[in-house]
Amino acid sequence: MDHDFEQSPHITHEKAPPITTIDGATAVVERIRARLRQSVIGRDEVLELVIIALLADGHVLLEDYPGSGKTTLAKALGDCVIDDIPDDHIVTLRRIQFTPDLLPGDVTGSTIFDPNTNRFFFRPGPIFAHIVLADEINRTSPKVQSALLEAMAEKQTTVDNRTRPLDKLFFVIATQNPLDLSGTFPLPAAQLDRFLFKIRMEHIDKRAELHLLKNLDAVKRGAANDVPRVTRTEILDARQVIHDQVHIAEAIHETLVDMADETRKSDRTLQGISTRALVLMLPALQARALSQGRDYVSADDVEALAPYVLSHRIVVAPGSGRAEEVVSECLARPLERLARKSLRR
Repeated sequence: MDHDFEQSPHITHEKAPPITTIDGATAVVERIRARLRQSVIGRDEVLELVIIALLADGHVLLEDYPGSGKTTLAKALGDCVIDDIPDDHIVTLRRIQFTPDLLPGDVTGSTIFDPNTNRFFFRPGPIFAHIVLADEINRTSPKVQSALLEAMAEKQTTVDNRTRPLDKLFFVIATQNPLDLSGTFPLPAAQLDRFLFKIRMEHIDKRAELHLLKNLDAVKRGAANDVPRVTRTEILDARQVIHDQVHIAEAIHETLVDMADETRKSDRTLQGISTRALVLMLPALQARALSQGRDYVSADDVEALAPYVLSHRIVVAPGSGRAEEVVSECLARPLERLARKSLRR
């Protein structure tokens, strides 16, 4: 008989009052931002996108060559979060190193027979965490990559015909090396579509690199204790506030639909963006608006996030240039019409 996890005894904690206002959600963003900037140098734009994805309940794919700080960023984010609901099978951060010989059960967990009790029990895999770092995800086979599909889409995983829920906070940061490196497997389209953002991390500028070398010990120690962490519950509360209180005007919806239509009709694309991409983009736009100190989504939010949300979802025709250029072209006319409309409540 398959047994689920043993639950730890309930421990009572003194909890902070729930976050119910825009100001409260903004304070959560500021605390995460402050901690990340002490641990990750010269990547403020990438940090903002990761924070937006976390608040929008999306997942992030980071792409660059080894040594660019992808893993450091993921670990720094895990260090920002406190698990305020103790549970013996959910931890704050887990790292999965993807390799060619990895098996799906190494990700999701597996059922084990205990000869001492003559019973089966489930041993949870590293996917049972608030934040999962899927390191070098393109170094394993598509079969193993697909082990994340159900988890990323539905926050659950099925092993031996038994479905188990993941935590509500469940957030994946995957890293991959460019495909021109040996021993890599391109991510399937269905897997790519599960990522809210695909971010290419460039080299940091000379000034930031010099600052990193001069202050290496401090950077390795991470954020100081005087920079408070955020709790799991605070992040979930902030997500709800963003959903309920950051306004999206009808004109924004019309712009997104027009943009999708442009990508589908363009001669430069073989496949335009799907409706699901637009659905996933809405909370990201709201999260960015809040991070910029606004309670409504603006044209700037659409223009800033569209390349990261859409570029990995369209299929560009041969010889038509980069996906980011096609997205920018398809966004131009809808944004021009949007600029003439009022977006406040």
